[in-house]
Amino acid sequence: MSTPVLPLLGRGLAAGGAAGLAAGLFSLLLAEPVMDRAIRLEEARSAEEHAHGAAATAVQHHEELFSRSTQHFGLVVTAVVAGLALGVLFALAYALVHRRTGLAEQPWPRALAFGAAAFVAVSLLPGLRYPANPPGVGDAGTVADRQALWLAAVVIGVLGMLLAWQVYVRLADRSVPVRQVAVALIGVATLAVLFALPGNPDEVPVAATLLWDFRVLSLASHAVLWAVFAGVFGALGLRAAGRTAPAAAPVAA
Repeated sequence: MSTPVLPLLGRGLAAGGAAGLAAGLFSLLLAEPVMDRAIRLEEARSAEEHAHGAAATAVQHHEELFSRSTQHFGLVVTAVVAGLALGVLFALAYALVHRRTGLAEQPWPRALAFGAAAFVAVSLLPGLRYPANPPGVGDAGTVADRQALWLAAVVIGVLGMLLAWQVYVRLADRSVPVRQVAVALIGVATLAVLFALPGNPDEVPVAATLLWDFRVLSLASHAVLWAVFAGVFGALGLRAAGRTAPAAAPVAA
């Protein structure tokens, strides 16, 4: 018997909140020091290019309005809110994908597999095409273009993952290696479509080592988000399945 959608949404919210908090703390402890280095380098570069100019004054004014401690707090809160939103979307997608089978069946492996697929489609594939950049990098006039490109990459990643899942299901009568090769080919084709999109329109004037550290930590924070989410979602599914399991027959005397 399938699990009602409302308890599934509750599981999604609980898992999303925990995952958002974990990802926010991960970014706060590991990624924020890299951001601080990037900000200091940007300030030094701006000071050299606009010594005693309006640009330097604008940077200082921005720092007075939004201190780093305030930004750190906002980072964690934003991560939790984003996790809650992802939890709702995840629960609805989970119910839609498994609508023909009992949602209470195999909650742990299904949650892990679904979480891994979501990470690949939403974070890994788009991140390979458009890696994250430190704050302050990029022209303000190209923000809309960059957001549109990122959204297109996410849509392509999700469609590619859905296509891979459909092919894997439809090839159920074939051997496992054949199904895995088919999924791998779809992954390669999805990457090819992603890299057919236009490149990042802005230059990234950041040291290569700093840029690499930031991008790796950014992708790692996404991995933490989805790993914690899938683990909590699956664990709550196991707990719910245990509560609804029929009581064992009494042992005869």
